[in-house]
Amino acid sequence: QVQVVESGGGLVQAGGSLRLSCVASGNIFSINAMGWYRQAPGKQRELVADITSGGIINYADSVKDRFIISRDNAKNTVYLQMNSLKPEDTAVYYCKAGVTVTPARVRLNYWGQGTQVTVSS
Repeated sequence: QVQVVESGGGLVQAGGSLRLSCVASGNIFSINAMGWYRQAPGKQRELVADITSGGIINYADSVKDRFIISRDNAKNTVYLQMNSLKPEDTAVYYCKAGVTVTPARVRLNYWGQGTQVTVSS
């Protein structure tokens, strides 16, 4: 079994910063992409940013130049540094990890439980 746990959400004023962390643990052989998604009330879940094990990064247009994704492969951890936050960034942020599990060597996607980010105007 694999667990994915996010931390670091909270309440911040517009223009402020927050740093989210996500760690995957359990029966992990390897992790390919890790990423952050968000879901605002009444909206569909959307990609914020993701990063492969080789460091290839993809950002949503709405967060480019404000958010920075990074990962520590040795710690199975991905981070999201969020700067210049806007009220429209308010959402539940979810972490997703593409994991090849052991011993089956099957690749599956695992999601965390989500962490709330609220940006006040």
